[in-house]
Amino acid sequence: MSESVLDVNHLFWQVDNKTILADIHFSLPKGQMLGLIGPNGAGKSSLLRCLYRYIVPTSGDIDIFSQSISEFSSKLLAQNIAVVQQDTPHYFDMTTEQLVTMGLTPHKGLFDPNTAQDRERVLSALTKVGLYEKAQQQYELLSGGEKQRALIARAIVQQPHILILDEPTNHLDIRYQIQILELVKSLGISVIASIHDLNLASAMCDKLLLLDQGRLIAKGTPTEVLTERQISEVFGVCCDINVHPQHGKPLISYFYGYQASQKGCPNND
Repeated sequence: MSESVLDVNHLFWQVDNKTILADIHFSLPKGQMLGLIGPNGAGKSSLLRCLYRYIVPTSGDIDIFSQSISEFSSKLLAQNIAVVQQDTPHYFDMTTEQLVTMGLTPHKGLFDPNTAQDRERVLSALTKVGLYEKAQQQYELLSGGEKQRALIARAIVQQPHILILDEPTNHLDIRYQIQILELVKSLGISVIASIHDLNLASAMCDKLLLLDQGRLIAKGTPTEVLTERQISEVFGVCCDINVHPQHGKPLISYFYGYQASQKGCPNND
């Protein structure tokens, strides 16, 4: 059994007496990619924000290597967790290399200069994500997919134990969606990512968490989580599940003209 890098137990978050997250519990094994799936408003982004301490949960435990994240300094937390957020931030007047160099910050003192070894690490990360030739180009001039790859390069330089991705393929065409997730998968580090496309989540993730209205509906392998009945009940759509001819995981085909809540699904009758 793989060592767990992240453990979440009985996590609740409430705002003005409204429950946003209720009794969330899961573990993230070392080196695995865990996908968060669920409809809009399910609580995916809220859960991720709890994990990197952007928001403080009402109750529950979040541990990295059995130590509560509440005990981590900001610097130590940044050494353990890197985050690529949903919306690509704007970095005007900054080259791609300068952006990626920001990943060194958690490992530096306030007045520590960057060394030749540091630059080598930055250029190595740019090479890994296929942006070495654009190191001196302005970050703002990169395409959407290139910007996401640059942010992942920054995360690589940060050398975290856990990479958190909030809808990393949002607004990207299918080529870049596949490219970004394959790149993340190739890094070999522990990843937790919210993903809208269920077929991409099925193909790329080792395990899935299915959320709905702030509650954990199912967790397990894509085969265990992505069933016709659960997709119908949570997303309100009808579908047919087959085995993907390449990777052997679930392949979802959606029916049109059906609303699961009104007519019932043809394969769930």
